[in-house]
Amino acid sequence: MKLSDLNKIFFFLIFFINLSSSYAEEEIDIWKKKPSNKTDEALEKKELKIQSPLIKNNNIKTSNIIQEQATVEEDNTLLYGIWDPDKYNFELSMWSNTDGKNIQKTISRLNKLKLSETAESILLNTLFSYSYAPVNLSEKDFLDIKINWLIKNKKDDLIEQFLTKNNDFPNKNKIIQYLVDRNISNANIKIGCEKVNFIGKDIKDPYLEKFKIYCLIFNNKKSQAQLLHDILKEQKQSDKFFDNAVDVLLGVSENKNKKIKDDNLLNFYLSSVTFSNFKYEPNDKTDRSIWEYMNSANLIKIDDITDKEKIENIEIAANKNQVNKSQVFKIYKQIPFELNTLINAKTVYQSMEKIEGRALIYQKFLLSDNTKNKLDLLFLLKDLFQKDNLSNVYTKFLSDRLEEFQVNEIPENYLNIVERNIVSNKSLNQQKIKFDDKTLHRSKLIRYFYEKDYPIKKTQKELDSIYKKIKRNKNYFYSAKDVAVLESLENDGITIPKEINHKILSENYNIPDSLNDLAEKGEKGYLALKIVEIIGEDEVNNLDPETIYFITNLLNKLNLTEFRNEILSTALPLRI
Repeated sequence: MKLSDLNKIFFFLIFFINLSSSYAEEEIDIWKKKPSNKTDEALEKKELKIQSPLIKNNNIKTSNIIQEQATVEEDNTLLYGIWDPDKYNFELSMWSNTDGKNIQKTISRLNKLKLSETAESILLNTLFSYSYAPVNLSEKDFLDIKINWLIKNKKDDLIEQFLTKNNDFPNKNKIIQYLVDRNISNANIKIGCEKVNFIGKDIKDPYLEKFKIYCLIFNNKKSQAQLLHDILKEQKQSDKFFDNAVDVLLGVSENKNKKIKDDNLLNFYLSSVTFSNFKYEPNDKTDRSIWEYMNSANLIKIDDITDKEKIENIEIAANKNQVNKSQVFKIYKQIPFELNTLINAKTVYQSMEKIEGRALIYQKFLLSDNTKNKLDLLFLLKDLFQKDNLSNVYTKFLSDRLEEFQVNEIPENYLNIVERNIVSNKSLNQQKIKFDDKTLHRSKLIRYFYEKDYPIKKTQKELDSIYKKIKRNKNYFYSAKDVAVLESLENDGITIPKEINHKILSENYNIPDSLNDLAEKGEKGYLALKIVEIIGEDEVNNLDPETIYFITNLLNKLNLTEFRNEILSTALPLRI
């Protein structure tokens, strides 16, 4: 080979390497979506640049680069969330056509509901996918909606995920204080102190700084605690109560505080560990977190069993899930009754005050050895709790007692009511599925919706096979659920037998115009929230078939297949 040829090869190698490097250095749009902007023209001029949350402060920053008259303009917008939007086929601009005021109103309504498992799952995955804020809603206000929802619903694990993936954001101290208080209220001080790691140097919050100082003492790092305490006092962020509590904990002096402080949970906790012979009487105005801490720390005691006001406060707290419900039944067991009163309990209780009446029937139940008598007393007690709006205290207790009976010993006239009052701990997805290949929406076809990466080719063969069985039945009626299955399969590329005209079948079912409009406008996020509102407190398998159909139809239109599959896998199977 000639030297000149070698030079040429060397030249092309250098050129190729430089070319490859220039491509490697270009920014990559990991979601392949354009940011939300006011006009289509602006969309064409902007190039979206995403910085991975794992690279810089675990926040996602967008830089919209506009090349206009050789100038570069940067817009650094922080996005807050947990999941990449493409996980659920969303985009960063999923709220760009939605008025933020409508989102606030919808979330406000949802906050009044105890959402079912499926509804809550869709809400979480929608609200916590990274995205731009909607129109007429600032990033901070949109973030507040997310943070407040997590706190209200006590989503501790998700809160920690959120803190891990979003290092810097407004009101971060609020969400950390919630985590701290949750662990104090559960008497998990060791775990609570581990959450101190989330308190960065950028957060200057007196409450969190005080807790940090306490944790240093708790972990026997007293010299560091003293130093931080001195700094807090110099900054005039401490107070006499806390100063005195620290001195007691450090062994410097005796407790000079004369009054238990219950203005916040940390002060109340410090009172409980620094006051000798600590004693506190909570009431209906006591903060929920204090009730929870007293319950967890076993500080709720009844010294005077005749103190009906205190017993009533405990009942109300238990009904609000602030106190372990078993506390109520322990108190009932302590109330003394004469033998004659117990014998005639079913008559005598009516002349008693409500607390004594419930306690009497409860004790009578404990003494009964006849199944029918026990059942009579259990359901009488249920009525008494319902009458005083305390059903939440009793529901789980009743379910547990009913499960203790053998089916063959329950009188026939009680079987249905017993079954209705047993609360199953199993979620729908844990129950066994029974297939029926004579009914399309209950056939083995539905495995496609709940088994991850179920092969399309296999599904196609199963559909053809099942259709052969179904068409033998000349009277077969294609239900709304059948149509939902057929449309969903076709949406995913599966060929539907020509003899099934599911498009004509779908004309029998109306889709609300307001929801259709959202789908046509591409308002994915808002439509998902509306579907959450439709499902509400009901589990999807309890919705009527027409509702199942129009929900899946809308989700197919916007290609939100993850949500569609979640709904169909809950609504369709016959579970045993």
